[in-house]
Amino acid sequence: MFVSSQPVPHLAIRNWPESEKPREKFMSKGPHALSDAELLAILLHTGHQRKSALDLAREIMQLANNNLLELGKINFRKLQKLRGVGHAKAVTIMAAMELARRRQAGSIDKKTVIRCGSDAALFFKPLLADLCFETFYVMFLNHANKVLHYRCLSNGGMSGTVVDAKIIFREALESGASKLLLCHNHPSGSLRPSSADIRITQKLKEAGHLFDMEILDHIIVAETGYYSLAEEGLLK
Repeated sequence: MFVSSQPVPHLAIRNWPESEKPREKFMSKGPHALSDAELLAILLHTGHQRKSALDLAREIMQLANNNLLELGKINFRKLQKLRGVGHAKAVTIMAAMELARRRQAGSIDKKTVIRCGSDAALFFKPLLADLCFETFYVMFLNHANKVLHYRCLSNGGMSGTVVDAKIIFREALESGASKLLLCHNHPSGSLRPSSADIRITQKLKEAGHLFDMEILDHIIVAETGYYSLAEEGLLK
């Protein structure tokens, strides 16, 4: 019997039954009826050659061990190793992950009062915990510990970032802040502060005295939790 060596062409999503198309399924049954891969396929919009958008989405999810937390850690280079994931699709995926982080962080109203390290960790962990590089944030608060705003001051490598005290205190003065809270992540997963972490905290604390500004805490976040220098007695 003759067997063709030609690959069987895939059936494009546009030719699927209406009930199985991710967009139509989303509209008729709601987002909760879709798998992670189906939701991702909607963002991808198109597949590649003999792969549908859903096939490509499944490959991406497999790359992340079918875990959305892992997907949030994947960088451009790793995404683009998959055939069919170009610059535009990689940007779309990473933008969606960033929106998810900001949505979770935004669940705490900007007028929230920061009472302790766990309050700050709850705010920052969604933004920073799954990043593969160190990033340093400063939260600016008023005299009653209400959050005025927060800002990323610097991004670094796998094991460090640079912090400029002049930028921090200039912005604090411009925003009318009287208290500051520092936060950065440890991509390694370790929560212990390095000697550099402790030095920069003390440096900023001493500089704060000149402007009558208090450093409330320095929080380190990772997937495993958080570490508060204030709670551990390192801000005395």
